[in-house]
Amino acid sequence: MKTKDAILLVILAALWGASFLFIRISATDFGPIPLMTVRVTVAALFMSVIFFLKKGGVRGASGKILPIFVIGVLNQAIPFCLFAYAELSLSAGVTSVVNATTPLWASLIAFFWLGDRLTRGRIAGLLLGFLGVVILVWHDLARLGTPSGMAPLAVLAATFFYGVSANFSKRFLRGVDSLTVATGSMIAAAVVLLPMGAVHWPAAAIPAGSWLSAIALAIACTGVAYIIYFHLIAAVGPAKAVSVTFLIPIFGILWGMLFLHETLSVSMVLGCAVVIVGTLLASGMIRRPLSFGRPSSRNLRK
Repeated sequence: MKTKDAILLVILAALWGASFLFIRISATDFGPIPLMTVRVTVAALFMSVIFFLKKGGVRGASGKILPIFVIGVLNQAIPFCLFAYAELSLSAGVTSVVNATTPLWASLIAFFWLGDRLTRGRIAGLLLGFLGVVILVWHDLARLGTPSGMAPLAVLAATFFYGVSANFSKRFLRGVDSLTVATGSMIAAAVVLLPMGAVHWPAAAIPAGSWLSAIALAIACTGVAYIIYFHLIAAVGPAKAVSVTFLIPIFGILWGMLFLHETLSVSMVLGCAVVIVGTLLASGMIRRPLSFGRPSSRNLRK
């Protein structure tokens, strides 16, 4: 990886890590659905401008409007709102670590849906990764039924939808340009959330600081971050670009400590380490020679 691309990878992790900071700052004033409505609408406008400047029009997506719309629901509208709900009570740092379980869900869903095979090492990684989540949010899970107790489950549900959308894309959107999918799905998410955001819009005036956080979340952490991500996919390949997953918790925790005065506990360090090791195993970045399960009918091993 070239130095320029390595720097961009770190910048991308910093931006996506900052998204948890901005959500934490503004979720209470906006409410989860209105905040995410602002996020996807502003991001859709920003990305549409970039898209037409780069592409000059829509190509290669004929007949793919419905799958792209589904991705907008699964990959943006639903998980974004779940993250915002979770951060009404969870810290930015903890949420960013649980977010790293996305590849665990992607691997598990690929096994059951697409026939991807799981090695013993990857299954061990799945179990280890979810054990890390339990370590991380044990105290919150002890209060199930309350908003704080449901927050970790909301984050896990969000990452589950990310895993579903990743496999849905493999199944139905092969060969469609990534920027086309990202821009189209962001527009779809805005179409879905705009009516809901209007219904749930808060009666009280929203402070300027929360508005600034929402705009930064939309433009920097969504629009700009997606563009960097697609550049990295083209420059270094998807396998290396996805390694950003393991850097995001570092920045999520760092920004939370610097700007929100969140504390770094032993359970956070231990949980983060276990989640990352488990994800490395489950995603196939650390391989074991023996495997079991259904043989793959597709070359989907990571």
